[in-house]
Amino acid sequence: MVKLGFVVSEFNRDITYQMELLGKEHAKFLGAEVANVVYVPGVYDMPLAVKMLLRREDIDAVVTIGCVIQGETGHDEVVVQHAARKLMDLSLEYDKPVTLGITGPKMSRPDAHRRVDYSKRAVEAAVKLLQRLGGE
Repeated sequence: MVKLGFVVSEFNRDITYQMELLGKEHAKFLGAEVANVVYVPGVYDMPLAVKMLLRREDIDAVVTIGCVIQGETGHDEVVVQHAARKLMDLSLEYDKPVTLGITGPKMSRPDAHRRVDYSKRAVEAAVKLLQRLGGE
């Protein structure tokens, strides 16, 4: 059975809570287990928690769940770009999938509500990638 770690951003928690529930439900549907969930303040804070989960032998892949809504500056773009790059680097460093269930940048709150199902896509990507790489 595929064992997933979830790293969930608490920022915009009204949205990430829905994303987390959908992700867990989809993992169960796919026959995967969410073995550990780590909550972090925001998307920018994810890489350290992801790294901690990747070190664990009982975690096959990590799913990130977050929501970055556009503000009055370009801060949302910086956060998502740097987080995504570091998450990709960690996946390559540990030879385990780290999937991007982070919505944004340049997204309004209504857009974010419409995209809560992106967490399901991230769960599915983790499971499929493990299967195709022979990890499960």
